[in-house]
Amino acid sequence: MDLLLKSYKKNYEYSYTFGMFPTVELIKSKPSSIIKVFVSSNFKSDSSLNIFEICNQYNIKTEINDKQFNRIGAKENCYVIGVFNKYECELDLSKSHVVLVNPSNMGNMGTIIRTLTGFGITDLAIISPGADIFDPKVIRASMGAVFRINFTYFDKFNDYYELIKNHKIYTFMLDGKKSLKDVKHDHNDKFVLIFGNEATGLDKSFLKIGTSVVIKHTENIDSLNLTIAAGIALYEFCS
Repeated sequence: MDLLLKSYKKNYEYSYTFGMFPTVELIKSKPSSIIKVFVSSNFKSDSSLNIFEICNQYNIKTEINDKQFNRIGAKENCYVIGVFNKYECELDLSKSHVVLVNPSNMGNMGTIIRTLTGFGITDLAIISPGADIFDPKVIRASMGAVFRINFTYFDKFNDYYELIKNHKIYTFMLDGKKSLKDVKHDHNDKFVLIFGNEATGLDKSFLKIGTSVVIKHTENIDSLNLTIAAGIALYEFCS
């Protein structure tokens, strides 16, 4: 397949990984989705992480081509780009989930994916509209952790809600009825942690779903950053 790379757009059937580490994660987790790996002529091999050797192990084509880096506006410190076909996933309903309702910031989404992966959560539901999980900015912020999880987009929260049968649901809201420190979680129970949009949070209808939880903080700020709130919640439920 001859590729003439362009700046990423959501309607493309393929996407990119920018950088060595996300590309290696892609290779190890989704090798069958990879089209080709491009390497800059400025790339210097690391004996502990040689991209050519790794690609050879997985029978993945590589090409040294600086023009491709220039076409998509890769940053100067980016020496490796993976090109891969987008794919679909199904959530594992036997495991705990994180739900993001209308996430809009790609960096936040990537950081949350990296965090939930670090705490052993492998399933993410995204309620549309939401940031494009295949955008290279999301992938880079996740450091490639996105390739280790299952994710599914849902048009409405109720479409997801109908799938959940035996999970305990926790909605994180500024007006939550229960403080996080007072939530007693049995680690044998499957759970769903739900977070809202960065600007608006969850609307009041979520107060009627499961247990609404507030992460208390001082009055010196109006709210916690979404990624911080998700990290605190994941630590409490997974550690």
